[in-house]
Amino acid sequence: MSTKKTGVFGERIAERYLINKGYQILDKNYSTKSSGGPLRGEVDIIVKKSDIISFIEVKTLEKSGELFPITAPEEKVSLGKQRKLVKTAESWLIKKKIPLDVKWQIDILAIILDANKKINLSHFQNAVSY
Repeated sequence: MSTKKTGVFGERIAERYLINKGYQILDKNYSTKSSGGPLRGEVDIIVKKSDIISFIEVKTLEKSGELFPITAPEEKVSLGKQRKLVKTAESWLIKKKIPLDVKWQIDILAIILDANKKINLSHFQNAVSY
């Protein structure tokens, strides 16, 4: 499966997982761009549960045979990516006219798929500091 297809497949898995856990989906694939310029940031899924808004970064990797990926999916969220996630989350809140002091966090959903499409999912809540 191509990297793009793997990512889209992972986001669908993440969405079902979140709904089954009682989260309300608020938005998907929210991105920010400078006017007419390149993409500055993207959040895969934005959800709400209780009074907390969570901005979800989904990282999906395929397991090759019996070997797990060298790097865990959650480790693919670099410090630079974390900064972009924070700015993009703040942008979404401002766009939706939600005060920045509302309870919000950035979570990572790490998914590993094996050749038989067996799913190993880990949810890291409040994984990124801001």
